[in-house]
Amino acid sequence: MSENTFRFYTRLNQIRLLDNKAKNIVELLENIKIVGGSSIYYHTHRFLVKHHFLKTGPVNDFAYWVEEFLGENVLAEKLASIYITDYSSIADLRYALISKIAQYLSTKPRIVSVSPEKEFRFMSCRTFILPTSYIAKNLPEFIEKIKHVSIHSIYFHLFEARLRLAKPDNDFSIWLRDAGFKKAAQEISKLDPYTDTLYGIREKIVRVLEENGH
Repeated sequence: MSENTFRFYTRLNQIRLLDNKAKNIVELLENIKIVGGSSIYYHTHRFLVKHHFLKTGPVNDFAYWVEEFLGENVLAEKLASIYITDYSSIADLRYALISKIAQYLSTKPRIVSVSPEKEFRFMSCRTFILPTSYIAKNLPEFIEKIKHVSIHSIYFHLFEARLRLAKPDNDFSIWLRDAGFKKAAQEISKLDPYTDTLYGIREKIVRVLEENGH
């Protein structure tokens, strides 16, 4: 396969329940510090992938639990403001979570705890990256394949591969930039999973490529 060929991949996740759990903010913070990176990834991305057909605000499992079960709306807002697209590694994302919670705890005189059935249960996901039958050797083929690959493949190349594999940019933009389509690569780098559905992002990618693929 030539160097300028783009192979589309997709992924499957195997979810696992961990022993880690938290009944208050302090325990949530301590566990965020020690759980594996796959757990941090799962709890910050699950909502986006699960609700790929909805337009939602930035939500992660930590922000949801803190608001719904602890009633800590201020902290929930701070955690919800953490955008995954701002970080290039799981380590950086973990540090952002730790910083937000630690800062909030420094101003919190009383810690609220929930009953066992409402505790936060940490989970992780083991990801299997699988090749698809879709291959593009040039821009017209790339545009055509984008129209047909699954949204899970689009999500993997656009957001997941960059963060989990600590790449400097998403797979699409890297390939396009190497192929000489710098303007299109730049526009695709700006796409945000928080402001549109994955179906909408697919349409935007096609439009960007057709308008700026030169």
